[in-house]
Amino acid sequence: MSDEDAEDEPAVELGTGPSVEGAPLARVASRLTWPATKSAIVEQEGDSEIRTPDGATELSTVLESIDTTYFDRRQTFIDEVTAVVGTGPVLTDE
Repeated sequence: MSDEDAEDEPAVELGTGPSVEGAPLARVASRLTWPATKSAIVEQEGDSEIRTPDGATELSTVLESIDTTYFDRRQTFIDEVTAVVGTGPVLTDE
């Protein structure tokens, strides 16, 4: 298969199942610069909806439940948010 043929086909075939609301937390975290304060995160990405087991939730709402005001690195932020929203299967639009 030539490089030209590879560009015509998707790298991964996407399913046709129900869609999932919200962005993955890792995607939102990747748009930020670390270290970061909670207020800076709310200013930049607070209106972003993230995927949670209970459905899409606005990031600023989740951050209100977190006492930490300074995140020294990306993983610290992800751990804190995950502690609030939990892990598990994500609800789909059905």
